[in-house]
Amino acid sequence: MLRDDLRTLWTEPRPPDAPARVRRDWALLAAALAGVAVEATLRENVVWRPVAVVFAAWLCLLPLWRRTRPLAMVTLAFGSVTLLQLASLVAAPREPVGLHTSAVVLVLVYALPRWGSGREIVLGGAVILAAGALCSVTDETPVVENAVGFVFLLMPGVVGAAVRFRGTARERQLEQVRSREREQLARELHDTVAHHVSAMVIIAQAGRVLAGTDPSAAVEALEGVEEEGARTLEEMRAMVATLRDRGVGAELAPPAGVADLERLVRTPGGRLRVDLGLDGELDALPPAVDAAVYRIVQESVTNALRHAVDATELVVRVAAERHTVRVSVRDDGRRTGRGRDGYGLTGLRERATLLGGTLRAGPGTDRGWRVDAELPRARSDSGVHSRPRR
Repeated sequence: MLRDDLRTLWTEPRPPDAPARVRRDWALLAAALAGVAVEATLRENVVWRPVAVVFAAWLCLLPLWRRTRPLAMVTLAFGSVTLLQLASLVAAPREPVGLHTSAVVLVLVYALPRWGSGREIVLGGAVILAAGALCSVTDETPVVENAVGFVFLLMPGVVGAAVRFRGTARERQLEQVRSREREQLARELHDTVAHHVSAMVIIAQAGRVLAGTDPSAAVEALEGVEEEGARTLEEMRAMVATLRDRGVGAELAPPAGVADLERLVRTPGGRLRVDLGLDGELDALPPAVDAAVYRIVQESVTNALRHAVDATELVVRVAAERHTVRVSVRDDGRRTGRGRDGYGLTGLRERATLLGGTLRAGPGTDRGWRVDAELPRARSDSGVHSRPRR
């Protein structure tokens, strides 16, 4: 098991989308160089002052590449520390060589497990441990102080590993949410298509029975419709079978949609007054868009009931335009400084993106929380996919 864990660590890739440099990197560089200048000017007991200043400035520059080249920066930094320690061991100065500002290397210790691959973490950790061990052996400080210094050196690495693990765990949870939303969308598409294909098969079978006058061309056409419809239904069920939970059958009823919103917004207890407004031709939406509108309103209403502080009203607007459907849900709750953009809204964003639309969520202009979505509406002049209101 230990061998498998080490192999997994060794093959761990770098975190994706690591930023090269951000504004705080330049702020850190400016602060570190200012510290070097102040310490070199005001501190009197600096040994090898020019060497110490150049060495500290060199260490201040290395964090600029800590995310894109973590192993190289750690090797350059602690390799320089090792060379300086060996030089001071040969020359035997009275005081330690270097400035206190050189502690900026702790940023590199943090960055190594945060941004490096598994191989870089192992190799860089070996470099850090070797440099720390050399400094501990060559110094004349007590063992306890050396141990405390060693812990202080490694602590940023522990923090970096914890931050990386937390980010990875959250990204994994977000990916699970996206996968569940894709699965739910696939189920809804399957159920809707299967409903229509089943009807097509039944009609084709009836056509065969009614073709009593033996019009060969009509019979062949009906047979082709029946065969193709049955094959399509079978392949669709086989394709989506892997997405369904075990024991869940193929339910051919269409999913909830705009027609169910009035029932949805009847909140128990009357804590929130819901103002539902439906505008435009909403009876002929494609099934996937129809279900997505319902899911957006459902999640938004649920979030408002759970998290809207001191809210009294929830305004829901669904408007169908020529090419798009717009959904807006907002409450008048008090802002608390914490967002409500959780995993549910992440799943809805995934669904809207899969349908070619967008979804935005955030604080309202005056107060409360607002969710706005825009979904593309396919042309439905023929009303093929229309659904009656229930």
